[in-house]
Amino acid sequence: MDVLQQQRNDSPARMEPLSKLPVFWALEGKRVVVAGGTDAAAWKTELLAACGAHVEIFAENLSDACAALVARRPEHPSASVYHHQREWRAEDLEHAALAIGDCEDGDEAQRFFEEARAMGVPVNVIDKPDYCQFQFGSIVNRSPVVVAISTDGAAPILAQAIRRRIETLLPQGLKSWARLAQALRDQINERLAPGPLRRAFWEKFVDRAFSSSDTPEEGVGGLLIEEAERLRGAPAHTFQGRVTLVGAGPGDAELLTLKAVRALQAADVILFDDLVSSEVLELARREAKRMLVGKRGGSTSCRQEDINDMMVKLAKAGKRVVRLKSGDPMIFGRAGEEIAHLDREGIPVDVVPGITAASAMASRLGISLTHRDHAQSVRFITGHSRHGGLPKDVNWASVADPRTTTVFYMGGRTAALIAERLVAEGLTPSTPVIVMSDVSRPTQRDWRGSLEELHEGIAIIGYDQPVLIAVGSALAARDASSQNGIQPKLDLQREAC
Repeated sequence: MDVLQQQRNDSPARMEPLSKLPVFWALEGKRVVVAGGTDAAAWKTELLAACGAHVEIFAENLSDACAALVARRPEHPSASVYHHQREWRAEDLEHAALAIGDCEDGDEAQRFFEEARAMGVPVNVIDKPDYCQFQFGSIVNRSPVVVAISTDGAAPILAQAIRRRIETLLPQGLKSWARLAQALRDQINERLAPGPLRRAFWEKFVDRAFSSSDTPEEGVGGLLIEEAERLRGAPAHTFQGRVTLVGAGPGDAELLTLKAVRALQAADVILFDDLVSSEVLELARREAKRMLVGKRGGSTSCRQEDINDMMVKLAKAGKRVVRLKSGDPMIFGRAGEEIAHLDREGIPVDVVPGITAASAMASRLGISLTHRDHAQSVRFITGHSRHGGLPKDVNWASVADPRTTTVFYMGGRTAALIAERLVAEGLTPSTPVIVMSDVSRPTQRDWRGSLEELHEGIAIIGYDQPVLIAVGSALAARDASSQNGIQPKLDLQREAC
């Protein structure tokens, strides 16, 4: 039986709408026309020559930068740069692979654009978007690895900022590793058929490439070929799939760990909870099959037993399964049940922790869940039992400790009962309370009040969306410090000592 529910949409988009299609164009040995001899034309000429193009510049006069390009030999062995000391003509565009124009006025830009189109030549007029069939993006160059960033002309400075961030993430040695991959590809393909064996080899290769900023050591190619030979002779059961329980955090994709992103990028199948945000799923490998198996209170969902069986079935079929859970999988995520079932079936399983909602709530509000003057411990408690109502196996007298901050998960429907029980166990009605729904998401809402007012707060926030209820005097410590003239920043520094 296929226990998996329909994906989030009947026809889920694997790709959100794009303003432009990113295309990488091979220009080695191709003729490209550049009309204009300015510094802007020089930069485009340098890019084109770096790709191995034969660039012909048409301009009566050249800027110093443009003249320097013409004077020196391009680094790419197939490239050339030649200057025609005259204005461009329509016939110059014939048989060109691309046409780049640096036109002074709109009339010339329009004429260049129309002539190029008439010749069937893709055209770009610098700084005139209306006359561009394609655009140049900001580039991160680890060739043969090339990353291009475009903002569709809306904010070039933003594209440059993104490029700087990517530059810091990609080691310089990646260029050499990518070249090694090119050199080995045919030999690896001869030894390993498409599928788990070949993929296992390249994943180990990638791990080595990113584990160090250094270039590959001498002789590493031969060692990698030997490794491919060992993989080819390995028994089939060596390549049984595995399951990774991944914490998706409370919703904000930027709160994911790097290890979680790597797991999503490597998955064959992703079994995700309903509370996992679309922004998190967008980071997954495009080819991965994404299936909704989550459980929401009051709605139809998969049985836990069916989810367990599906993970085993997929792993035994050689799939790498990511069980994607909202928040941290080890906190109210039934991870223990799933791990125990996978262990019984001999399925390898590992866990990638996530930011639990209580931690995200505290950070969003700028409060500390512990404080040496108010709370020396913190508790996370489920707000309802398996059958509804308050959980009966909780020591409520201990929960009512005034020196502890308590965060109730899934307690929206039982909020009034929680308040009554805590007051009955001795917690003062004026104890500070915070209620927050959709933590870290654009739809986040919060309410602050006291324990005796909790029923009013939950009525305002509602419980159709995931709700957290935090109770304890530490929640008001920041406000108290501000009222006493102590800056919250200084208070946080003192607490960290």
